[in-house]
Amino acid sequence: MSFSVGVIIMSDRAASGEREDGCLPVIEEAIKGTDFNLEQSLLISDSPEAIRDALGDYIARGISLILTSGGTGCTSRDNTPEVTLSLLDKPTPGLDEAIRAFSREKSPYASFSRAVSGVAGKSYIINMPGSPKAVGEIIQFLLPIIAHPLKLIAGAITDCQQDLTDK
Repeated sequence: MSFSVGVIIMSDRAASGEREDGCLPVIEEAIKGTDFNLEQSLLISDSPEAIRDALGDYIARGISLILTSGGTGCTSRDNTPEVTLSLLDKPTPGLDEAIRAFSREKSPYASFSRAVSGVAGKSYIINMPGSPKAVGEIIQFLLPIIAHPLKLIAGAITDCQQDLTDK
């Protein structure tokens, strides 16, 4: 089974052309040759309205996996988690905790991440930081496990116990 992927990079500086985004190339390289197909990517500002519009469009289109990068820190312009939470039908705090625990093994600064994840419609949204290094590490953590909830959301799994024991 293949899955559509939408990426949204939130960065005022990259959106204004002040700096280049390094996260999208990391994501593209990581999913190359997998069952995850990049359908669209956007580079937007950190404004709540821009984030809400971009996420809302991807959710309405039923993109399976929505990966966001940026806006998860502690500054006044970091709005990604709040906007994401406002759109989620089912938050998945267990994944948030797992990503932070995994990331803390690489950097103690991961403890300050406010990234969230969850289901919105038929889409699974995962917030990631704006660091290319951290994004690469998190994608490698997610790739072996993320197909399972995506299959559940799509209705392709009717017996979770059987699906997990078939691995």
